[in-house]
Amino acid sequence: MSEKHIYITDNDMKRLRELILVVRQFKKEEEKYLQELEAELDRAEIVKANEVPPDVITMNSEVHLRDLETEEEISYKLVFPEQADAGEGRISVLAPIGTALLGYRVGNIIEWKVPAGVAKLRVEKIIYQPEAHGRDI
Repeated sequence: MSEKHIYITDNDMKRLRELILVVRQFKKEEEKYLQELEAELDRAEIVKANEVPPDVITMNSEVHLRDLETEEEISYKLVFPEQADAGEGRISVLAPIGTALLGYRVGNIIEWKVPAGVAKLRVEKIIYQPEAHGRDI
């Protein structure tokens, strides 16, 4: 993942830190993903929900992305693991792409390792961000 500046709401930070503790306790096989999420949280700037810029991907945001290699356009909703359903476009924050999305802004290019090399996606737009609609989920 690239080292761009990322933002996380204080509420998302609290819930994600709690998620890490619970998952670490019960699902040891998830440790690699937990470490990646922790690294993202450790470098994030924490902001109040009413102060997060409207072009930042927060939990429960719906985003429109473009694959820079194939030009394919895709949309995802970033969710907690229990809400994840790839077939419905709901991606867990513990999935590599989910961790990569968290805190990035429109225009940012997200890079992460995949079996075939490095995937690159550009954040085209935020379809929905709870905080921009007065919701702090």
